Amino acid sequence: MFSASDFRLGWVMIALVLGTPEFTSRAGEIEFGPIFHTFKLTLEPGERQEAAGPLWHSQQSGPPGDRFRLWAMPPLWSYGRNDDVDFEEFDFLWKIATYNRYGPEYRFQLVQWFSFAGGGTQSGTNVHRFTLFPIYFQQRSTIAEKNYTALFPIYGRIEGRFFRDEIKFTLFPIYGQSRKKDVVTDNYLYPFVHIRHGDGLRGWQFWPLYGAEHKEVTWRTNHWGDPFLVGGHDKQFILWPLFHEQRGGLGTTNASHQQAFLPFYSYLRSPLRDSTTFPWPIGYTHTVDRVKKFQEWGAPWPLVVFARGEGKHTDRVWPFFSHAHDATQTSEWYLWPVYKYNRLHNDPLDRERTRILFFLYSDASTKNTEAGTSQRRIDLWPLFTSTRDFEGRRRLQVISFLEPFLPNSTSVQRDLSPLWSLWRSEKSPRTGARSQSLLWNLYRRDASPESKKCSLLFGLFKYQSGPDGKRWRVFYVPFGKKKELPAQP
Repeated sequence: MFSASDFRLGWVMIALVLGTPEFTSRAGEIEFGPIFHTFKLTLEPGERQEAAGPLWHSQQSGPPGDRFRLWAMPPLWSYGRNDDVDFEEFDFLWKIATYNRYGPEYRFQLVQWFSFAGGGTQSGTNVHRFTLFPIYFQQRSTIAEKNYTALFPIYGRIEGRFFRDEIKFTLFPIYGQSRKKDVVTDNYLYPFVHIRHGDGLRGWQFWPLYGAEHKEVTWRTNHWGDPFLVGGHDKQFILWPLFHEQRGGLGTTNASHQQAFLPFYSYLRSPLRDSTTFPWPIGYTHTVDRVKKFQEWGAPWPLVVFARGEGKHTDRVWPFFSHAHDATQTSEWYLWPVYKYNRLHNDPLDRERTRILFFLYSDASTKNTEAGTSQRRIDLWPLFTSTRDFEGRRRLQVISFLEPFLPNSTSVQRDLSPLWSLWRSEKSPRTGARSQSLLWNLYRRDASPESKKCSLLFGLFKYQSGPDGKRWRVFYVPFGKKKELPAQP
């Protein structure tokens, strides 16, 4: 079995072969874009090198004590690491294969079918998982009780997977057992027959003919050792999904009764909420919510809905228009999905978003009403993405294929965005630095309050100005001269 250190060494060797910041930085500031170009980052401390247009880049970024180093060959792979916090990650062909490690915890996956992972647990032991989905599952630990092996569908046991604490099976679907907290379910010829038991709970089903379940009122303790009541329930179905009935919250102040005989009717009755629908699901629906203090009518729900009350006000006729709001949220749309607007205002958070045809156009902003700061993002697919963060840093990218759909994906930014970002513009209000790049630095301009620098056509034309004067270069022939600085006293 390969260990985390073996994979870390492999990624480092790849990066060393194809280029590292330690090697490329020796050349200093080289301006032959798009063949090779080095420049300082605009929005954060650091330096970046780009070569062969969009096909290779490396970068060092972040303040001292939190330096992140990145090497990438879009769209093949990217490798980044932060030695200060002991973190590294590797992507191959944008998520086809990934490796991530944070301290002793690591995970490798290949198209989510083949994977292994490991790391520490709360008990202070290390566990190592290996998965060949959906056939083979394995976990090994120094604690024998944590070990499991499963060869699906023949035989095995799995822990902490698929939203269950434990799963056992033999010749599945002939027999399988699952456990979630105290509730144990034995399945025979899944999903047709099951028997369930737990703390005050018992039930069985012969699906889809009949099923029943009963739970007594019980008590449990929370993390602080205080007892709290867990309501009971009674459930049954006949010829699922035609008839089912449930009484929940038994022994509590909000005991409920829900019944449905589909497609004729469905109703819910409780001290806090009543709802009736007939016929179900496309029919007349009336809901009374005594907690949020509103009434809602729908005919047919959810296409035509009207709600009135302190907690909700809605007018909706799908797909023509909708207006809905409550104390903190507003939602509007016209000719869905042509135009859609949403707002959430709950101090100090104030968030708005306007969309046209889903992701064709999106304008999203978030404000901190206490701090008086805001951020904004505008996407016009596939033409551009424009962003401004809470610190006022701005970035514009022309041609944006995947960014509107995956706005927070660092993998897209590293592995794919360089391939189609024909124009990049960045500005930092804190430092006053600005930069523009066209066609992978075929034209590039960097400016700060103290200096300006411009390069065009593989460095054949170059202009630079600063405290020491102005200089330019045409076909690598330099012009201009430095200023004579006053002598220091």
